[in-house]
Amino acid sequence: MKSHDAPAKTLGPQAARVVVELNEARRNVFSVEDVSAVTGLSEKSARNLAGKLVAKGIATRLKPGLFILVPFELGRERNYTGNPYILAREMLRGRDYYMSHASAMDLHRMVTQPQLVVYATSTHPLRSRTIQGTEFRFVRCKPEHLFGVMDHWLDKTTTVKVSDLERTIIDGLKQPEYSGGFSEVAKGYWMRRNDIDAKRLVDYAMRLDVGAVTRRLGFLLETCKVDAPSEMERLCDSLSATYQLLDPTLPAEGHFLARWRLRINVNEDEIAAARGS
Repeated sequence: MKSHDAPAKTLGPQAARVVVELNEARRNVFSVEDVSAVTGLSEKSARNLAGKLVAKGIATRLKPGLFILVPFELGRERNYTGNPYILAREMLRGRDYYMSHASAMDLHRMVTQPQLVVYATSTHPLRSRTIQGTEFRFVRCKPEHLFGVMDHWLDKTTTVKVSDLERTIIDGLKQPEYSGGFSEVAKGYWMRRNDIDAKRLVDYAMRLDVGAVTRRLGFLLETCKVDAPSEMERLCDSLSATYQLLDPTLPAEGHFLARWRLRINVNEDEIAAARGS
């Protein structure tokens, strides 16, 4: 073995017990508290044991107090973060949350490009962070706005909370900056349009009660030629006189559309391209 190679991964009895029990519980992401629960060790001793697992390459430290087991099949690999959605879920353990915005669009197959940032919405504040090159952004929402959430199976044994199709669109219209902009939201809608319920979209918009969302949703449904006159009427009836930008991530320019009280600052060709994707 070359001197710069990592040493072989070996386990003492206590460490082996931790790894076996974590694997049996399908908890590859674990905390110091999990180590304490398995071993009965004090927090300080459990932290030391977790540190030894990291030193031996059995686990990777994701952030202070949070670790992930490195699969044995990776050999001497030591920098491993696993599925970023599982990691986000574990970072939010004990909090109400759901994968949202561009991440929800990714999970629902509403994007064509790889996603470099993980977005999760929670009722609890949590600062954004980057872990081994993956950026995690946490969006705060009011408890009464925590609706439209479902379980999503990542594999046969693992689920995460994610916004349903309609809530994913509504979140994208509320905060386009977290979903790639209005055009990407429109593209995602068009990709899954046959599975999206117009009434539920409007119900969610009314429940959220954000004027910009109502305006953008009306424009989106009209642009995509959705045949739902009663829902369009509900949206129209809720509008105030104020104008909003179609896409707040872009400059305040373009023509004004009175029907939806919007300033259309997105290139019309982009919108047409989204509809044809």
